[in-house]
Amino acid sequence: MAFEDEVGVLLGAQGLEGMIHGVSGELYVRVEEEGFREALERLSGGRLILIDLFCAEGFGGRGGFTLFYVFEKRGERKVLVLERQASGEATSSIADLFPTACWYERQIHDGFGLVFEGAFDMRRLFLHEVYPEGFHPLLKSFKNKKFGYGADATQMEEYRFKEVKGDEVYQIPVGPVHAGIIEPGHFRFSVIGETIFNLEVRMFYKHRGVEKLAEGKNPMDCVKIAESISGDETVANSVCFCNAVERISSLDVPSRAWHIRTVYLELERIYSHLSDMAGMVLDVAYPAGSSQFYILREEFFRLNESLTGSRFMRGAVTVGGVGKDMEHANVKAVEDHLRGFSKRFEDAVESVESTTSVVDRLERSGVIRRELVEPLNLTGPVARASGAAIDTRADHPYGAYKAVTARTMEAGDVMARFQVKAAEIRDSSAIIHMMLRELPGGDFAVEPNIRDGYALSMVESARGQNMHWVSIRDGVVDRYRVRAASFCNWQAIEHAVLGNIVPDFPLINKSLNLSYAGTDL
Repeated sequence: MAFEDEVGVLLGAQGLEGMIHGVSGELYVRVEEEGFREALERLSGGRLILIDLFCAEGFGGRGGFTLFYVFEKRGERKVLVLERQASGEATSSIADLFPTACWYERQIHDGFGLVFEGAFDMRRLFLHEVYPEGFHPLLKSFKNKKFGYGADATQMEEYRFKEVKGDEVYQIPVGPVHAGIIEPGHFRFSVIGETIFNLEVRMFYKHRGVEKLAEGKNPMDCVKIAESISGDETVANSVCFCNAVERISSLDVPSRAWHIRTVYLELERIYSHLSDMAGMVLDVAYPAGSSQFYILREEFFRLNESLTGSRFMRGAVTVGGVGKDMEHANVKAVEDHLRGFSKRFEDAVESVESTTSVVDRLERSGVIRRELVEPLNLTGPVARASGAAIDTRADHPYGAYKAVTARTMEAGDVMARFQVKAAEIRDSSAIIHMMLRELPGGDFAVEPNIRDGYALSMVESARGQNMHWVSIRDGVVDRYRVRAASFCNWQAIEHAVLGNIVPDFPLINKSLNLSYAGTDL
C-alpha cells in the first residue's frame, strides 16, 4: 500500500480529503480539531514516530497558531506533517499518546504562550526563572532587544525537579557550571550509595533565540545563523538549511556541488567521531590511547582549513552550491591525507580494544535498550549502537548519497557506541574517496532565485538526524524551525545511567556526545 493510501486509512475520513502534496518527500494533511484526537490515536497504533512538533503564527495568511506534527515511518522515504489550527490560546496535549511531545509542547508554550491542556508536565523549558510572565519570544509581536534580567524578572518561580523519596535516597546536583570549557547543563541525580536510580536533565541555560533571529531576514543571510547553531555541526546544519531553501525555490544544485558538500559532511563526521572516541578513552584514565585520536582530529582540522579557510568549514556551503570549487590539488591533498590516516587510525583503535582495563570500563556501561529508540526518537550512533538500523542518508537520501549502510551493534553500551563510531569513520573515508573519484565537472554553484513557500529538510549529522523547516514569505524567512538530533538524544541519557555508578556518568555522557548548543537554540 502506498504511503498516501496508508495515511488516508489511518486518518479516516479526514485523510485523503485534507492531503496536501508538499515538495517531494513531504505529505501535509490539515486535520480539523474535532477529529484530531481520534486521528492521533490511529497514528500511534500505526507505527508512526513523532519526530518533531512545532508552531507557526499566521502561517499561510491564516490568523492564530498552526501546529505542525511531523511523523516518520521506518522504511518509508516520505514524512507526514499534520497541520492543526489552534483555536485561542489553548489546545489539547498529545503527550499521553506520544511521550516525546512533552518537550515539544513545553517549548511551544515558552515560545508562543500556547497552553496544552491535559499535559503531564508544563514546566518551563527554555525560558528559565529570570524571564517574566508573559514573555514569549517567538510571537510576531515580540521584537528582539536587550533583555534586562534583574528589573523585568518580577516573578522568580523556582524550577521544581522531580522529587524522589525513600530511605537513604539523596540528591547529587551537578552543574549547570562545569569544569573546563563545556556549556552549561544541570544533572540532578537520585542515588542510594553510588548507584543511580533516577536522573533528570535540565538544559537551555544559554537560549540564543536562533529561530527568532532568522525571522524577517533574506535566506542568503541566514546561512551564517545555521552555521552557528553548533560548532561541530557547521556543515550539517548549513547543508540542511540550504537544502530546504533550495527545495522551496526548485533550485537545481549542480552535481559537482553536492559531491563537494558530501566530502565536507563526511570530514565533519570523522573529526567529530574522533573527538568522541578520544573523550571516552580519556574518561577511563587512558591518556596514551586518547592522545592518538586527538592528534588525528587536529590534523583533520588543519585539512579543513586548507580546503575552506575555516577549521570548522564555515562559509563552505551556500544556497545553490558551495562557496568555492575544489581544485585538483585539494582533491589530491584529501586523498593523500586519508591514505596516511587509515593505518594510524586502526592502530589507535587496536590499542584501545586490546587494553583490558579500558574494555572493562566501556563494556556494560550506559546501556540504552533497543525498545527506547522509537518512543524517544533516538537517532545517529546512539540508536545504531542499540541495534536500530536507521540513518537519514539511507532512509531519506539527499544530495550525492547512494547506498549507505547503517552500522549497528546490539549491546547498546559505551563499547558499542565506540565501535559504531569507528566503523562509521571507515565508511566516511570510503564515501569521501568515492565522491572525489566520481567528482563531476561543471559548476560548483548556481545563482539562487528565491521563491516563497515552505519545505522540510533532514540531514544525518555526526550525532544523528537534524531537521530544519523553513517558511519563506515575501522573499524573507517567515519561520525557521530547527530540531537537532541532540534535542531528542538528551532524553536517552536519563535511561542510560540507571543502575550505573555516579563516577561512570562522564564516560556515558561523552559516549553520547550530545550538543548543549545544538539543543539550546
